[in-house]
Amino acid sequence: MTELRASDEDRDRVITVLHAAVGDGRLDPVEFDERLDAALTARTVAALTPLVADLVAEPGGFGALALPADPPAESLTIKEKHGSVRRDGRWTLPRRLELRTAWSDVLLDLTGAVRSGPELVIEMRVSGGAVELLLAPGMVVDANELSVRHGVVDIARDGDDGTPQTLRVRLVGRMRHGRIGARWQAARRTAIGS
Repeated sequence: MTELRASDEDRDRVITVLHAAVGDGRLDPVEFDERLDAALTARTVAALTPLVADLVAEPGGFGALALPADPPAESLTIKEKHGSVRRDGRWTLPRRLELRTAWSDVLLDLTGAVRSGPELVIEMRVSGGAVELLLAPGMVVDANELSVRHGVVDIARDGDDGTPQTLRVRLVGRMRHGRIGARWQAARRTAIGS
């Protein structure tokens, strides 16, 4: 019997459950990354089912899982103390990302991320350490709602190279004794005459 192929909606439903599980501490960041990669590359429903079977109320086949039909306003919380966090590659951006870090280095590479809307709100509660944003052309950063004490905000330019705006990153909350920086990946140019 042929296995049922997974749709984009099936993958999105699983990713929503994974985001909720890492946000409330049921998955650690390493296991979340492993399961997220597996969900993004899953070809069948059978490959998706074990990724969330221990995270939902009703174990069993994929159709019996208690997955939300319409994902709620997506939120992801990253917590770290005296360590480092790196999010890069193909990962799904929530609508709201909460950074709860103390004396940690955080790299958020948004260049290959899957966007869930036109705006990403990063709510910061950062004490010490550094937060670095790597952005693609067309992304803009708004730090007007971020309160900084004894720290550095290094967003020297907005990456405006004429590319239409694709994502607005809004920084809110507070940072103490830390540094936040943003840099833009150069637009790829095609060689003439090659």
